[in-house]
This record gives sequence, C-alpha cells and structure tokens, in this order.
Amino acid sequence: MNRHALHVPDRQTVGGASGYLTIDLAALRRNYRKLSTRVAPATAAAVVKADAYGLGAEQVSDALHAEGCRHFFVAHLPEAVKLGPLLPNDTQIFVLNGLQPGTEITCAKARIVPVLNSLEQFRRWSLTARKLGRVLPAVLQFDTGMSRLGVPPEERTPLAADLEGCGNIEILFIMSHLACADELDNGQNAEQLAEIGRIAAEFPGLSVCLANSGGIFMGDDYHGVLSRPGIALYGGAPTAGKPNPMEPVVRLDVAVIQTRTVPAGTRVGYGGAHVTSAETRLATIAAGYADGLPRSLSHRGAVFYDGVRLPFVGRVSMDSITVDISALPEGTLTLGSLVEVLGPHQTLEELAEAGGTISYEILTSLGRRYERRYR
Repeated sequence: MNRHALHVPDRQTVGGASGYLTIDLAALRRNYRKLSTRVAPATAAAVVKADAYGLGAEQVSDALHAEGCRHFFVAHLPEAVKLGPLLPNDTQIFVLNGLQPGTEITCAKARIVPVLNSLEQFRRWSLTARKLGRVLPAVLQFDTGMSRLGVPPEERTPLAADLEGCGNIEILFIMSHLACADELDNGQNAEQLAEIGRIAAEFPGLSVCLANSGGIFMGDDYHGVLSRPGIALYGGAPTAGKPNPMEPVVRLDVAVIQTRTVPAGTRVGYGGAHVTSAETRLATIAAGYADGLPRSLSHRGAVFYDGVRLPFVGRVSMDSITVDISALPEGTLTLGSLVEVLGPHQTLEELAEAGGTISYEILTSLGRRYERRYR
C-alpha cells in the first residue's frame, strides 16, 4: 500500500480536540476511479452503509457522486431515507437487507430500490406495487452458499413462477455476496460463481451483480454488470496477504493528556495488569474503546511519533490508553502533543491485526468524539 501521509497534522492540538480524524476525499475519489477502471466495462457502485463505514455518508457520497458514482448501497431503509435527499436525482440507492413488513410504502414513495431476499419480501413488494398502481424496481438477492441473506434454493422455483406472472415489478439485476473474496485461493469463490451462473440460467434475461471489494480483484468473471466495493474505497486491503493497491483515506491522531516518569515496579492501568521492569516514561492519550480502539489492543497495540513505535502498556480504558514513551527523548511529548494511531506508520490492517479483529471493525467503530477534517 502507498503509505504516504494523508496530511501531516499540527504537532499540537488546535482548539482542544482530543483527536483528529482526517478523511481524504481526494484519495477516496482516486480509489473509486481505480476500481471503476478495473471493472470496466461493468459499473462500480459504492457501499456507504453504516454512515459510509463511519466516515460520513453525506460527505463520502457527495465526493463519489462527483467522481461519477451513481449507485449507492446501504444496509437499512432509514439509512437510505436519510441519504436520498442529499443526492441528485440521477442516483439509485439500494437497501441490502430488504424491507421490514410495513415499510414498503415508505420505500416506494422515496424511490428507493429494495434488495429482496426472500419470496415473502417479493410478494409484499408486488402487493405494494398493486396498491400504488405502478411498476416498482427491485433487485433479487440469492443465497449462493453463505447462508446469511438471499433467496434460499427451495424458494427459487416458486419465485420464478411468481415473477413470470408479475407485471408490476421490474427486476434490475440479480445478486449474491461472496463469503471469501478476500482469500483469492479459497475454493468457495468458484463455487459461488458457478451457483450464481446456474441461478442466472433459471432467471434468464437478468444481469448479475456479484463482486464486492475482494471480488473486483478476482477477475472479469466475477464483475458482472455492477460491482459493490466497500472497504477498498476507504483504503482497506481488498485481499488478505497481498500488497494493498488502494490509497489510505483515513488518518487518526490523538492528543496526549498527561506524561509522567515512574520507577520500576509501578503498576499501570486497571487491575495493575502491567508492572514496569525499570524506570519508565509514560504518556496517557485521549482515546479508548469508546473511541474505536478496542480493549483487545491492551498490551498489544501501539501509536507512533516521528516513526517511533510507542507500545500500549496496561489495559485500554474507555477514554484513555497509556503508552510507553521511553524511546523518545525526554520532553518530546507534552500536554496536547499528537501521536499517530492510523497513518503512514500504521495501517488499518496492522492496527486490526494487533487487536485480533478486522479493518472493517476498526473503521466503523471510530467514535464521534474526534474532530473530523475532510480534505
């Protein structure tokens, strides 16, 4: 991955913020451009669920629309209802989880496209179309082996029969979701590709949407008519164990709130979980698990200053973490100094690995207490 700094922040806090989450919208747009080029002549959509993976759906979607994106996926209807008025009329917003009973009229009136995951959802959407006296668009999602969402195999025949006699639903395309796309050599990828091919034969005339971020890098066979990148847009690695081709979009710098020097044998943090073995200089920083830095980073995580790794000592607290700054010259860090949590010296994947989790969880958990800077 290109580890260039998104922006080198001020060395000290400005305005008293506990931390700064810098979101590089230009890098986001370049990532979308790269993904669009890779899937051409197919089209690239953008997955902006969970507030665009925590980075701000309004700002992210606006930037992506300016880059040419016209298809946006969210998980839940309220996300779509909120996003819809913020985007021009030339966009389509899709709801991946389909619709809960009673929300169909709201969805139809807002001109949002549901991803229908079952025969029941299809029939409810068709009934809504009859009530409104108009043709309604939809996407059909099929389960191809993940057992999470999508029309199950036993419902395919009755769904095909219903669809044949239904004139009030326009199916835009069929889709499924790859369970192992980040693992290029996983055999389930080919199995799911073959299964969506069989389904396409059962529902002739309909285009296929299959590739997520990882699927985009698995070859043309997976691209279909529309791809759905998510984590790759935001700078996350689409393929495990391979160099990351995406640009970083997020940088996180957190403020120091106290420094001290303690003697050997000093307990640090809750439970006295760390005991210093020698005189140690410590800094406490203003972020913790309430800010998206999980407790599992205790004793394992680190921040950086001028490229110097400063390890976590003791347990991660709700609002603070203590780090060992003995590797820096005395007096380097003071009240208000900023240390790098995410940036050129520590990627999303590296921080996630230290915490025993995945980049998605780190990114979507970054709290609202940071001052957000869009560039």
